Amino acid sequence: MILIELFLTFFKIGLFTFGGGYAMIPLIQQEMVTHGWLTIDQFVDILAVSQMTPGAIAINNATFVGYKVAGIGGTAMSTFGLISPSLIIITIVAKLLDKFSDHPLVEGAWQGIRPAVVGLIIVAVISIGKEVITGINGIIIGIIAFFLLAKVRLHPIGVIVTSGILGIIFALF
Repeated sequence: MILIELFLTFFKIGLFTFGGGYAMIPLIQQEMVTHGWLTIDQFVDILAVSQMTPGAIAINNATFVGYKVAGIGGTAMSTFGLISPSLIIITIVAKLLDKFSDHPLVEGAWQGIRPAVVGLIIVAVISIGKEVITGINGIIIGIIAFFLLAKVRLHPIGVIVTSGILGIIFALF
């Protein structure tokens, strides 16, 4: 039963989220916590591992969540549930887009969807930030990470490693 629930939950996430993996984060978080499958802390830990692991963050997240909830079977059902809507939709859209891509209604829809995706990502940042950034050390590491990404253009792996080292230093002192 849990395998079917995982499949349907991730199918719903895949079906109703536009904008890629980061836009899915708030919905994945809400579903996992609402179902009682993960605590917010467990979700944040899985999210961190998903970001460090090669591949798409949403698929990595679904894979790790599925494994945490129901082992190997959960991994398969969560991942397949997440990608199924995209496979179905992209097949249909690819056929239709050639015919209607220049239509004003289609262009208008995209003009509305793109800003909504940015909003979803901002909500994920704020929601997860409230849970993860605790105390002055977290704020300092967050600011340094932002600076390293935005201004120095350090690779995200370098930022993660640097942040981990800073976390260890702050924990020791």
